[in-house]
Amino acid sequence: MTHRHDRLLHVAALARVEGEGAMRVRVTGDTVTEVQLDIYEPPRFFEALLRGRGHTEPPDITSRICGICPVAYQMSACAAIEDACGITVDSGIQDLRRLLYCGEWISSHALHIYLLHAPDFLGYSGAVDMARDQRPVVERGLRLKQAGNMIMERLGGRAIHPVNVRIGGFHRLPTRTELDSLVAPLTRALDDALDTVTMAAGFDFPEYECRHEWLALVDPRQRYPIDGGVPHTSQGSFPLREYTSHVVEHQVSHSTALHARLADGSRPLTGPLARYALNHDRLSPLARQTARSAGLDSVCRNPFRSIIVRAVETVYAVEEALRIIASYEPPPRPAVPVPPVAAIGYGATEAPRGVLFHSYTLDDSGTVLAANIVPPTAQNQTAMEHDLRGFVQDHLTLDDHSLTHACEQAIRNYDPCISCSTHFLDLTVERG
Repeated sequence: MTHRHDRLLHVAALARVEGEGAMRVRVTGDTVTEVQLDIYEPPRFFEALLRGRGHTEPPDITSRICGICPVAYQMSACAAIEDACGITVDSGIQDLRRLLYCGEWISSHALHIYLLHAPDFLGYSGAVDMARDQRPVVERGLRLKQAGNMIMERLGGRAIHPVNVRIGGFHRLPTRTELDSLVAPLTRALDDALDTVTMAAGFDFPEYECRHEWLALVDPRQRYPIDGGVPHTSQGSFPLREYTSHVVEHQVSHSTALHARLADGSRPLTGPLARYALNHDRLSPLARQTARSAGLDSVCRNPFRSIIVRAVETVYAVEEALRIIASYEPPPRPAVPVPPVAAIGYGATEAPRGVLFHSYTLDDSGTVLAANIVPPTAQNQTAMEHDLRGFVQDHLTLDDHSLTHACEQAIRNYDPCISCSTHFLDLTVERG
C-alpha cells in the first residue's frame, strides 16, 4: 500500500498507438477515484462527408479513415450498400475479398505485435531501440508485415488505401500467376507466424482478468469470422439491422470519440479476445494446436495475453490466404451490377481490432442520405477505462514510473485505433 494520500498519473500523449490520446488516473488514499482515456484528436465527420455522395463512393471514401485497416472500411461499406440494394456477390468474389482481408489482418497484427506491443514485454522503449540487439526478431515482424502488404498490393492495387475494390466486387481480377507469386512469401510467413506465437507465449504477463461481454461476429459459414457474420455477445445473437439498438453509443465530456454500452448496461469488448472466445472451434487445426501449445484455453480473459491471440490469428490468416490462393478459379466477371434502390443497408466485418459496423440510407437514385459508422475502438473505450481502473487498483504498490508504464501497456492491449474512433461527434449548439 502506498503511504501517499494522492497520486496523479498523467500521460499527455500516448505513444505506440494509432492516433492522439492521453491518459489520466487519480488515486486518493488506497482507492482509484478517476480514470480517463482522453481522446482529444479532432472529430473527422466522415458520416457528414458521405451525405450526398453516390452509392458507389463509400468504399473509397471510408478507406481513408484508416491507413492500417482500410480494407475493413471498404468491406463493411460494400456489405452495407449491397445489403441495401439486395445484391449477393459471386462466391469467387467473396473468396477474393476474404483473401484481401487476410492481407490486412497479417499486416496489422504484425505491426501491433512487433512494432507497438512487444517492446513493452521485452523492456524496450520502442521497436527501433529493440532492433539494436533483437534485430532478427524485428526483421521477422517486418517480413510478416511485408507478406500481408503483398496480398493487398496484388489484389487491392496498393497496400495503403487499396483502389481495386468496388461495390459488387473488384475493378480488375488478379491472374493465376499474380496470386501464385504470393505462395513462396506466404509459406515463409507461416513459419514466421508460428515463431511469433512461440515468442509471445514466452512473455511475462501481469495478472489481470477482465469481465466484459464479448462482442464479435459469428460466421454462419462455419469459418473464423473475418469478412462477415452475425453479431454475437456472451448472451446470444441479434440481427445486424438491430446493431445500434444493442450497442448503444453515448458521449462523455473528456473524449471526442463516443463510448458504448450494450442495451442492458453491460460493457462490450470486441477484438481478438472476443473473436477467439466465440469462435475458437472455427480456427484451423494448426491454429488451434498452436493456441494450445501457447497455453491458451478456449477462452482468454487476460487482456495482456491478447498479443498471443493476435499471433494465433496471424497463423490462421496466413493459412487461410494460402488455402484461397490454392483453390482460386477466376470468377466469370470482376463485379456484379449494383443498381441503386431506396433502402437502408447494414454491413459488419471483423477489423483486426474488432467489429466494424456500417449502415447507409439511400434514395432511389443511390444518393447517400445518411451514414452511420461504429468503429471497434469506440466500442472498447468503456471496457478500456474499466480495466485501467481495476489494474491500477491491483498494482498500487508500484512506484509512479512503473505504474504509468504498466498503464500505457494496458492501453496498448486493445491496439486502439484512435483516429478511427473520432470521426463522429454529436454536436449540440445552444444559443440564447
